[in-house]
Amino acid sequence: MQNEALEFAKDGMDKAMEHLHTNLAKIRAGRANPAVFDGLKVESYGTVLPLNQVATISVGDARLLVIKPWDRNMLGPIEKAINNSSLGFNPNSDGVILRIPVPPLTEERRRGLVKQVRDFVEETKIACRQARREANELLKESEKDKQISEDELKRGLEKIQQLTDEYIKKTEEALLKKEAEIMEV
Repeated sequence: MQNEALEFAKDGMDKAMEHLHTNLAKIRAGRANPAVFDGLKVESYGTVLPLNQVATISVGDARLLVIKPWDRNMLGPIEKAINNSSLGFNPNSDGVILRIPVPPLTEERRRGLVKQVRDFVEETKIACRQARREANELLKESEKDKQISEDELKRGLEKIQQLTDEYIKKTEEALLKKEAEIMEV
């Protein structure tokens, strides 16, 4: 039962960390990063599809993203979707590809992004603590039902707490890394 509760907690915390990394990848740090377009939808022949299903997104250089649609007729809808998004990009079309210069971040925008990163990290910590709480409840129920002893309960709770501390530390490291990346000029 102890191992089941530990696995349950680990699964919950892994999902929280995965969600954090997905959110952090979407935050642009002044460098060209194709992940900023994850979730951007484009209207394609009457259906709405993710951008990565109608075009190839690549990095031209540190400050340039290049989008090459698989169908030239998609240039207009892709450009429209980027302009209508809140990403703040201004795509340039040459009839074949879209070039998207990534403007340098202002100090105010950097601070806003750091605040956003901190919010994501706090959400992840809350999710990790929730996974700990649920795993602890599983152990306490098992002890109450006489499936495990009081000593096993205590050891299990300690292991889950160690696991939680480990994941909280990982979120802090991710915060520091992303914060440094954003504040780098």
